[in-house]
Amino acid sequence: MSDLMRTAPRFGVRLPALFLTAALGLGPAACGEKTAYTPPPPPKVTVAQPVRQPVTDHLEFTGNTQAVNTVQLRARVEGYLEQVLFKDGEQVQKGQLLFLIQQNTYQAKLKKAEADILGQKARLLHARQEFARYSTLVKQKAASQSDVDKWQFERDAAQAALLAAEAQRDLAKLDLGYTRVSAPFAGRIDRRLKDPGNLVGAGGEETVLAEINQIDPIYVYFTVSERDLLRLRDKADTPLEKAPQESLPVFMGLANEKDYPHRGRLDFAAITVTQTTGTLLLRGVFANPESRILPGLFARVRVPVSREKPALLVPQVALAFDQLGSYVLIVNEKNVVERRGVTLGAQVNELRVVASGLTGDERVVVKGLLRAIPGRRVQPETAGQPKPPASDGQKAGT
Repeated sequence: MSDLMRTAPRFGVRLPALFLTAALGLGPAACGEKTAYTPPPPPKVTVAQPVRQPVTDHLEFTGNTQAVNTVQLRARVEGYLEQVLFKDGEQVQKGQLLFLIQQNTYQAKLKKAEADILGQKARLLHARQEFARYSTLVKQKAASQSDVDKWQFERDAAQAALLAAEAQRDLAKLDLGYTRVSAPFAGRIDRRLKDPGNLVGAGGEETVLAEINQIDPIYVYFTVSERDLLRLRDKADTPLEKAPQESLPVFMGLANEKDYPHRGRLDFAAITVTQTTGTLLLRGVFANPESRILPGLFARVRVPVSREKPALLVPQVALAFDQLGSYVLIVNEKNVVERRGVTLGAQVNELRVVASGLTGDERVVVKGLLRAIPGRRVQPETAGQPKPPASDGQKAGT
């Protein structure tokens, strides 16, 4: 038997022992590498305290702008249009001559009326002299009473004819004045509707020549619903019917403007509520020195209801809504998220008034709302204090 065969049984016995020893030696080391489960850290959220700021309670409406005065310039006499003395769309001044209609016909009529007056004055003078002479002769029994009565009639008729001639002269002057069409007020004139050389005012028709608007100041008309009207009556410091006399402020902004930069005053309130719509018509008047606000524009209108009062405001992004109503998420002293129901007030820029539900010391979640789950812990980070809203007067540049 060879040496290899003699040693084989010995290797067959020793190999399992070696593997077992190695396994036992590695076992303790492998068990030492196992680690316990560590939960993830609480999510980070951004919090901020409510802003304390005096806020004016107000109502917001939508209206449209209209000119203070609008006039259609018409040809009140018949004739050919001789001159157009303005450029389409320009600013015109009160009394500025705009159109000139053929004048020679009316100048001739005026001369004729004045000549008729002279003729009637001569007739009246003659009738008076004859009446006086025959009145003396009848006393001397040198004339009959019928002659006196005749010249009395002639005198009275001549006096009446003189009054009629003077009236015709005044009418002729008016017609001659109507040939000059002037601006009744300062404003902006539209394009001309008739060119020189056209016959205007023919057949007694008052031909429209152009339209002129006065837009400084400018009106803004808007309507208030019955619900808001009752709220105005309950909370407003000034009764609505007395607002035009006491200059109740009104703020207005156009579609491309931020906030309400234009300040005006309430100028008119209708005396009845429209039954078909349940609304009341109101009007504000605003300065428009550069004529940048044109009639017919849509406008956002804000009407203060009462004077400034202290209020709490939170960012609009912090608000959420569910079946129970509006609420905010706050972080308590243990860094646990809580749901807090709130009652909302007016919106001021990017903030919203909280009428009830907060005391002002809470930490309100303003960023990371999806990670803030009520009852869970979070890592709050304080955000920069939001900028307090400007007052109505500051927004209007006052």
